Amino acid sequence: MYQLLAIYTRWLVFSIQLMLKSMARARDQEPLVVGRVIGDVIEPFTKSVSLRMTCSNNREVTSGCELKPSHVINRPRVQIGGDDLRNFYTLVMVDPDAPSPSDPNLEEYLHWLVTDIPATTAASFGQEILSYESPRPSMGIHRFVLVLFHQLGRQTVYAPGWRQNFNTREFAENCNLGSPVAAVFCNCQREGGSGGRRM
Repeated sequence: MYQLLAIYTRWLVFSIQLMLKSMARARDQEPLVVGRVIGDVIEPFTKSVSLRMTCSNNREVTSGCELKPSHVINRPRVQIGGDDLRNFYTLVMVDPDAPSPSDPNLEEYLHWLVTDIPATTAASFGQEILSYESPRPSMGIHRFVLVLFHQLGRQTVYAPGWRQNFNTREFAENCNLGSPVAAVFCNCQREGGSGGRRM
């Protein structure tokens, strides 16, 4: 009887731990799902590295927050987590709503591409393959998405030939980057714009 109770207790603890991990993963991805980043830009993934983005107004970006173009006119500070400096990452920043959310025929527009970022450092320690181009939404509310990928090695990712009609999924596949390891996005509209993204 005691052995049966011990087995049941272990199973119950394991089930609860699994449920808590699943809830944490859902909580991490919920804004990405609600904001249609998962689906429009990337596939569902398991977050395995921390990604922090801070704007020039020292505001940390959380997925789904609203920013004005003046907040992101300068390249944001991006901190990468991880635990081994021998791991390298690629950071992609895209606008899937260019030139306007109602007619995103330039989707995705590539605003920034940084490769060879060592774990536990900042994007500034990587190689800026495509320089930062600040968001300038002229119409509607645009999503600006940062996606982080783990690289197989250094100098394995190269610049695409264009910024317009970039495709994050195809880029990741062509460069053997696999699934994202982290992502964050903000909503941005012109300075005089008002209202929020309706989700």
